[in-house]
Amino acid sequence: MAELRKWNQAREELLFDSETAKEYEELRPQYEVISQIIKVRDEQGITQQELAERTGIKQSNISRFEGGNYNPSLEFLARIARGLGMELHIELRPGR
Repeated sequence: MAELRKWNQAREELLFDSETAKEYEELRPQYEVISQIIKVRDEQGITQQELAERTGIKQSNISRFEGGNYNPSLEFLARIARGLGMELHIELRPGR
């Protein structure tokens, strides 16, 4: 949970700036997925390395993804979900 708290605190500080808030809004879906994965991984008490071993994905790729520096494929996300014992579901919603 410590990683998620750090992430949430950093996000709140950055969103204080209106330009950053606008950019964040455009990237919200990516950040929501990242946040969910970090949360589940944290709740399960597993490291990025343990998740890498479960998925066959390099730990460095998981780290880049969680840091927002990797644009994942659907297959990447599905492998991460399976490694966490979860299913990946994608949903389209009406715009705001």
